[in-house]
Amino acid sequence: MSIKIDSLGDWKRTHYCGELRKSHCEKEVILFGWVSRIRDLGNLVFIDLRDREGIVQVVFTSENKQLIDRAKKIKMEYVLGIKGKVQRREEKSMNRELPTGEIEVLAKELKILNISQTTPFVISDPPQASEELRFKYRYLDLRRPSLQRNIKLRHQIALKIRNFMAKKGFLEIETPFLSKSTPEGARDYLVPSRIYKGKFYALPQSPQLFKQILMISGFDKYFQIVRCFRDEDLRADRQPEFTQIDIEMSFIDPEDIYNLIEEMMKEVFDVINYSIKTPFKKIPYNESIEKYGTDRPDLRNKIEIINITDLAKDSEVEIFKKVIASGGEVRGIVVREGIGFSRKELDELGERARTLGGKGIIWIKRDETGFKSPLKIKEDFFLKLWEYMNAKMGDLILLVADEKFLTLKILGELRNLVGKKTDSKDYRFVWITDFPLFEWSEEENRIISNHHPFTAPKEEDLKYLETDPLRVRSKAYDLVINGIEIGGGSIRINNIELQERIFKILGLNEKEIKDKFGFFLEALKYGAPPHGGIALGFDRLVMILAGEDSIREVIPFPKTTSALCLLTGSPSEVAQKQIEELGLELKKPQNK
Repeated sequence: MSIKIDSLGDWKRTHYCGELRKSHCEKEVILFGWVSRIRDLGNLVFIDLRDREGIVQVVFTSENKQLIDRAKKIKMEYVLGIKGKVQRREEKSMNRELPTGEIEVLAKELKILNISQTTPFVISDPPQASEELRFKYRYLDLRRPSLQRNIKLRHQIALKIRNFMAKKGFLEIETPFLSKSTPEGARDYLVPSRIYKGKFYALPQSPQLFKQILMISGFDKYFQIVRCFRDEDLRADRQPEFTQIDIEMSFIDPEDIYNLIEEMMKEVFDVINYSIKTPFKKIPYNESIEKYGTDRPDLRNKIEIINITDLAKDSEVEIFKKVIASGGEVRGIVVREGIGFSRKELDELGERARTLGGKGIIWIKRDETGFKSPLKIKEDFFLKLWEYMNAKMGDLILLVADEKFLTLKILGELRNLVGKKTDSKDYRFVWITDFPLFEWSEEENRIISNHHPFTAPKEEDLKYLETDPLRVRSKAYDLVINGIEIGGGSIRINNIELQERIFKILGLNEKEIKDKFGFFLEALKYGAPPHGGIALGFDRLVMILAGEDSIREVIPFPKTTSALCLLTGSPSEVAQKQIEELGLELKKPQNK
């Protein structure tokens, strides 16, 4: 059966499908969209027409035989133009869950603007296909109402940010994508040069050095919504290419950053009609680790880690004595009303602790009949423990005894697994401050920067820089929302001597410093102002506001967790001629 394809002619859209309401009744409208659903009742044909703003019901009646006969030939995902009149639906047929559910459009004219093959999956929410299939046909997946909303939300948030930053006197300045490789973080994506064979550009992991150079250039308020690239392993909130809100300011302290970003968050969350209270809570890094076992605490979860080492060392528990004697600690958490946890669930928590490198957990319950625990000890210790941890009848206590940071890590994970959180629409913001300037990398067997090597140390800790570098705190800060790190920044080093000291502590020799950062050190000689900034993960921010669990649901064309673009089939092989033009030679992959 052949279908005549109509031309657009002089038709112009009057409304989007999802915009129509009962206030439009009796109005003549012209709509364009895709067929989302068809119901043929013989003398009536109902079509749900979908565009980026939503869905509206279109009805064809037998009063116009030629029109309804043509409507009966329509299939799913055909592209239609409809000219008709908006009318109120009968009370019994109204769809209260649909914004347009009180009305329908009585079709007067129909244009079939294109046909469609049967789609590989049904376009609906929730998705009816695997992520791999949806990513291969992303143009179809993007027709889903939820993704249409997400991408629209992404635009609205970007617009809010740009308007806010402009009002605050910031200039949006573009920085290069083809730059120099300065691998002090994740792996760079390298771009070989055809003109200078054997040499490479790198795609930016962030515009860090360029934005600092802009401060030296006198542009004291810079921002950019910018693409960045990192060749690293992926997770739900990671992509090889991502977008960040990049900000840098001169003549500031951390409070200036806090105030700016908190005001920006108010503007951004206004997009979803959520009112934010400021100022945000501030927690030093060490306190966050001690209380929550992480530097990304979800403050909707009220559970805090409690150190019971002093109580445990006087107990009769052999494992406690052994751990404490070797320099370890005993800590625990109280799970309110946790008495209902089954033995199977508790065993699973213990297995999770062992997966993280620990020995397991000790659990204790209390009800009207007394204490229950695999720990065989006098009730006197349990009573002291219950009082020390402020536990109540019906609660559950989980204890871990191990090396300090492993104990904190395990309890931080268990806290997330067992803690009760408030509604997902409850957003809890916190600044984590005073990060260590350095950390020890077991993999590289050396000191590395906690954030990046351009972060300024706190003045009062400068005396430890060479003698006890792991003790030095930085002027760095992260913004966390509901346990998700949204961004991080710092006050930067604007003194060349201090910057060179930092490079040397990181193990860079004079040649490496000159080769990697010589251009930047040269710039620092010419009056670099005090400056600092922050980079916020734009994709993560949109993900939170959209109520999604993965940034892939708010990026138009994402990669898979294995860094593949299934839509285009990239990465892909290229012609031998292109490889030769770049002066490269491919090594054959070794069989594993």
